[in-house]
Amino acid sequence: MPAPLDGTNPAPTGLLLRLAGPLSAYGTDTAFTRRATQPHPTRSALIGMLAATAGLPRDQALTPLDLPGRPRYTDLAFTIRVDTPGNPHTDFHTTGGGRPRHQQLRTSKGDRRPEGRTTHVTRRHYLADACFTVAVHGPAALVTHLAHTLEHPVFAPYLGRRACVPDEPLVLTPPLTDPLTHLLHHTPLTLPAPPRQEQTHIPVTFWWDTPPPNPTAQRELADDPADFTPHHRRHTVRSVWRSTEHLPAALYAGANPLPALAAYRHNPEQPCPPPP
Repeated sequence: MPAPLDGTNPAPTGLLLRLAGPLSAYGTDTAFTRRATQPHPTRSALIGMLAATAGLPRDQALTPLDLPGRPRYTDLAFTIRVDTPGNPHTDFHTTGGGRPRHQQLRTSKGDRRPEGRTTHVTRRHYLADACFTVAVHGPAALVTHLAHTLEHPVFAPYLGRRACVPDEPLVLTPPLTDPLTHLLHHTPLTLPAPPRQEQTHIPVTFWWDTPPPNPTAQRELADDPADFTPHHRRHTVRSVWRSTEHLPAALYAGANPLPALAAYRHNPEQPCPPPP
């Protein structure tokens, strides 16, 4: 990664990630036969991904880190820009059918499922071709730590579920002193369609951990992790806010966004080049 942008090396407050891929899934009520997804990355998914890149086991993912100030991953805040909301996709799964009796699925009582009912059907919901740009805010020591673990992950990052592999680039910037300004004014936009020729600004949906100046909606989500330990997972309810921000149309990265993203990653201070 490049060195911090300001030669005086002020304390960083965050960095930018790009969460994009063929499939992603961010569940809050995932259980039993239906595994749903939220329309944007959840706090639990983001914290879990970042803790996994550091190689932390689930029962230690939320404990204080051996860094100045003893920060936790729960000290992080996120601002999510919805570049491309993606399309809902449902995957039909079956398990257990056609197996011999000793390999058939168990019931909640521990015995085997009865004959004729050995197949277990689930429907798993995904977002197809979604793209989110996320400003990660937090203590300086933790942000610097994230920049290293994301570039040298112990466990591979994924977009909510292990089968959902992120596109490159995942990390867009080095530690920044003002990631939100970049998100609003500098970071290339991966849009599902180009802006109209006469457009100077584009309405883009944002999701915030804290109330923005002009929110358009507020909702409750049970996605704040209190315990990642297997069989004892627990999340608390929090508020999130939605807003519509009008971003410069010049940020559009084109139908093939990789050249603009690569140029921005190399030098985030340079103006976004026009799409080909």
